[in-house]
Amino acid sequence: MALSDPVVTVLLCMAAYLAGSVLFALPVCQLLGLPDPRAQGSGNPGATNVYRTGGWLPALLTLALDAAKGWLPVWLAHHAGLSPMVQAMVALCAVTGHMIPAFYRFKGGKGVATALGAGLALAPVTTLAMAALWLLVLWRWRISALASVIAIISGPAISAFIEPENLPLFGLLAILIVVRHRNNLIRLAQGRETGL
Repeated sequence: MALSDPVVTVLLCMAAYLAGSVLFALPVCQLLGLPDPRAQGSGNPGATNVYRTGGWLPALLTLALDAAKGWLPVWLAHHAGLSPMVQAMVALCAVTGHMIPAFYRFKGGKGVATALGAGLALAPVTTLAMAALWLLVLWRWRISALASVIAIISGPAISAFIEPENLPLFGLLAILIVVRHRNNLIRLAQGRETGL
């Protein structure tokens, strides 16, 4: 018997949260014999701190895996025929899982890579424009937190012009991710934020 849309929605939201709760920076560093990335920089278990401990290869692997856990649940929701609103809910659950992970005492990361993956599944044009802006800011200033904040706060404006049906999602993501970067923003204002 086919599952109803509400049941599929709940299952996918739960699966997205649990997938988001896997902080891939930690197993990547363990497998490669690298130090715990939470002991670096801002203490964030993400690709930037993995880069600081092991260079580009483990950082890109972490980025790809953290993005994939955001992309896959949204892709499944899309192919299950669920509405864009439900797909956005699934995306938010994946990002929330990364930020408040069930498997790590609810102490997680900033959610940027997971948001990237979810955004690529749901709103690829907007997300690619944001990613291009992230790369530009990173190239110019070499500060990942600054690039992430500028890219994410640009999301609602870019979405409003390109994919307006996803504007609420990008608005919520901007709030969540900027709040998670509050300590970085304080350090930026004080001139103490470290670059790559």
